[in-house]
Amino acid sequence: MFQPPLNLTDAEVLDLVRSGWCHSVDRVEHLAVGFGAHHWRAERAGVPIWFVTYDRFSDRHTASSLAAAYTGAIQLADGGLQFVLAPALARSGDVLLPIVDGALSCTPWVTGKVVGEGPLIDAATAAQNIADLTRLHAFPPPEQIPRWKPVIGPDLGVRLEYLVAEPWETGPYAEPARAVVAQRLTDVHVWTERYLELAAVAVDRRWVATHGETHTANQLRTADGIRFVDWESLKLAPRERDLSTLVQAGWGNHVRADRAMVELFDLEWRLSEIDAYAAWFAAPHTGTKDDRVAYGGLQGELGRSPWWRS
Repeated sequence: MFQPPLNLTDAEVLDLVRSGWCHSVDRVEHLAVGFGAHHWRAERAGVPIWFVTYDRFSDRHTASSLAAAYTGAIQLADGGLQFVLAPALARSGDVLLPIVDGALSCTPWVTGKVVGEGPLIDAATAAQNIADLTRLHAFPPPEQIPRWKPVIGPDLGVRLEYLVAEPWETGPYAEPARAVVAQRLTDVHVWTERYLELAAVAVDRRWVATHGETHTANQLRTADGIRFVDWESLKLAPRERDLSTLVQAGWGNHVRADRAMVELFDLEWRLSEIDAYAAWFAAPHTGTKDDRVAYGGLQGELGRSPWWRS
């Protein structure tokens, strides 16, 4: 997130990192990266040591499911998947330490550059992604990782209808957001019905360990090759959960992907983003950079063409 959290100070983060992972850390700085969790750089004498993540618990993740995902990532890395940049265990042996309404994790700092912010257009990087994901999907899944299940229920369209029925007086993006959601309610009903149809089909597919959000912003180009970050989304699922971004970027001829499963996870991303952003703007907000990015995301997901028509 671009703005620091209102409920957590840098001093509190520093105290927990020092007590939980490394006494010698002497400074943390909030980083305006990612979108969802909050991140800090933890330093010792000016040298970055840890990449710190604050995840809030929600319907998406409980403390136990988040710990299971991060612990699974550690097992994948320990098993030889060098492209997995996983968190480190605290001194207590836990991968998460609780703080306010969530938890902190620490990942060793690795110097590198984010691969991108949009579709994967580089052929060499796409080939490396395909090779790495093939290895991930062939690796025995850690037993404790969460199992994928539909994140959108059949009531989404009805909930949004009730939500947009009255004006939103919650901030500068409230009424524009309500208007764009209201315009696409019929489509949301259609997308949701199709999503649930495909989710029922998914139970008969082969399920493997999947990262779940393999877009370019979750890849770090380092001296040792590309590393995948942000393993909170690790789940057992059909392999297309990882391949959909490659297919949508034009690399479908290079992977054997089930079209129906690609459609499933494309719809899951779209609907979950619409659901989250509608709730965001129906709640109080002030027009921060995070709000501007969120509003752009809402417009994008409501307005973009399905991947197979792009």
